[in-house]
Parts: sequence; C-alpha cells; structure tokens
Amino acid sequence: MTIKEAQRQTDNWIKTYGVRYFSELTNMAILTEEVGELARVMVRTYGEQSFKESDNKKNLADEMADVLWVLLCLANQTGVDLTDAFQNNLEKKTKRDAKRHQENEKLR
Repeated sequence: MTIKEAQRQTDNWIKTYGVRYFSELTNMAILTEEVGELARVMVRTYGEQSFKESDNKKNLADEMADVLWVLLCLANQTGVDLTDAFQNNLEKKTKRDAKRHQENEKLR
C-alpha cells in the first residue's frame, strides 16, 4: 500500500464509518495521546521500566498504526499530500545531512 492509498483508505473509512473527521485540534490532541501510548510501550519494551498489568494488552505495532492513522487523518483534513511531503522532506534531509552523520564521531 502506498501512502497515497493509505490516505484514501482512511478518508473512505471516515466517510463510511466515522461520520466525519474530528476537528483538527481534537485530532492533534489525539495524536499526542497516541504518541504517548507508543512511548509507554517503547519504554517498557526497550527501556528500564517494567510492564504493569494494564500494559499487557498493548502492542507496539498497533500503537504505531494508531499514530499513523491520526497523522493520515490530519493530512487529509489539512490538504497535505503525505507522499509529496515525505519526498520533499527526504530531499531536504539528504541535502542538509549528506555528510553530517557520516562525519559524526559519536556514531562510530
């Protein structure tokens, strides 16, 4: 599935099952919440914190997909083509960081 297809499928789902998009500000708050849930799984899986009983049903892939879902919603609502945005961002990073990381002694 391409990013463009994911945006289209998200829009179709919202129009079929979701009635309408939440407001942009509501979705921004939801994105923040979802990133927090992803962070909780990451810190318990790869960090020093241990899992709590309430964390047992959390799934890393599902939490990442939740973040992606809300980002796709926000992109659709605001007219952002994430395929173009990602390509432009990758080009920007390539120009800016062409040698930066390779020359970083901390990464060796």
